[in-house]
Amino acid sequence: MIQLQNPYTKDFFNSYTYISNAQVKSSIHLAKEAFENYKTFNFSKRSIVLQNLANLLERDQEKLAKSMTLEMAKPISQAKAEITKCAWVCRFYAEHAETFLKPKKIDTDASLSEIHYEASGVLLAIMPWNYPYWQVMRCLAPAIMLGNAVLLKHADNVLQSAQHLENLVAEAGLPKYFFQHLIIKEKQTESIISHPFVTGVTLTGSTKAGSAVACLAGKYIKKSVLELGGSNALIVFKDADLEKTANTCIKARFQNTGQSCIAGKRLLVHNAIYEEFLRLLEEKVKQLKTGNPLCEDTYISVLAREDLAENLEKQLQKSIEMGAKIRYGGKRKSTFFEPTLVENALPEMPIFNEETFGPLLAIAKFTSTNEAIQLANHEKYGLGVSLFTKDLEFARKIIPEFRDAAVFVNSLVKSDPRLAFGGTQNSGYGRELGIEGLLEFANCKTVYFNT
Repeated sequence: MIQLQNPYTKDFFNSYTYISNAQVKSSIHLAKEAFENYKTFNFSKRSIVLQNLANLLERDQEKLAKSMTLEMAKPISQAKAEITKCAWVCRFYAEHAETFLKPKKIDTDASLSEIHYEASGVLLAIMPWNYPYWQVMRCLAPAIMLGNAVLLKHADNVLQSAQHLENLVAEAGLPKYFFQHLIIKEKQTESIISHPFVTGVTLTGSTKAGSAVACLAGKYIKKSVLELGGSNALIVFKDADLEKTANTCIKARFQNTGQSCIAGKRLLVHNAIYEEFLRLLEEKVKQLKTGNPLCEDTYISVLAREDLAENLEKQLQKSIEMGAKIRYGGKRKSTFFEPTLVENALPEMPIFNEETFGPLLAIAKFTSTNEAIQLANHEKYGLGVSLFTKDLEFARKIIPEFRDAAVFVNSLVKSDPRLAFGGTQNSGYGRELGIEGLLEFANCKTVYFNT
């Protein structure tokens, strides 16, 4: 039995029961039948379904946003923005997937040779709680256009959101069982990955979870895509626009109460502007509204679970023992953790070399470009890095020096339906979104005619 608890009020408000192994097996067979049925849908019909889903998401925006806020305490204004983004990714693939998936002609010695892109079967999507709709839609929207059925194992604390999404997908016009939300235990995932009808698995989550799923996918020779943790660097060079940069850094670190893999978690500031920039940043952090996530003007609320706040506190305390200094914040009360700025962050400290999943920003100085690059690369993750400078040619020149999968100049790292999204190193492999994400689970079929 799973009981959902509001992280802010501590009230229990819903309960769910895990399904049996027999029900899991039945769900896989039903998904395969739906997959075969969906092959009769041409691109025009698939596009209509996805446009329907976008419209339904917007119709129910208030309801869906409130659901995730009650479950994991996302500030309500940010929850609504998440639903808007989900509608965007639906419309993007509805409008462009047919073009992306057109057979590609290749010049060879054949009379005609092409690459065709076809659906591969049934996918298992294992998704986290921090963006309960957006994480799923990054997988589901391209799957609908390509034709892969999807089985969803969502995080236990956002099962209500998962159920809402399953209902909307059915209402949008997809065959029954094409998308199924399965309430299962972790140990039941192997039976899904190993099943011959299941052709791939995609996971967004921790590096530990990703490693476990990658092992299972390898064991059963299944394609996998992993979007894992991150510790993105925000690098502020001495010619940066400080006002705009401070605003961007606030959003990069503190939206969703800091619970994001692509958040800017390490702030590197040039020594020449360090004090000026930190004073400006601190003033802006002090102005962030904290409190009830259902209030429209709340920017920072509680974390999704108390153990997350406790772990962040341990990372902070250990770093302080190693020489870090709290400039602002640092206090915890139950699931609430103050927005926190920590100076003197060193590469060997937990707040620098581990993922901090909460509203804490580790800050360090640098005096040269090489030092900034070394500090940014001194971590095991590789999602993205943000560079702040007015010299765009300089920024372009140093982009190859970073090992990350994304470099954003004068912007926070973010996911965009039009651009490939993913990581390197311990941040995972494979790509979501863009044409690259659409093709990850496609059967790229070579076709060769010789007359």
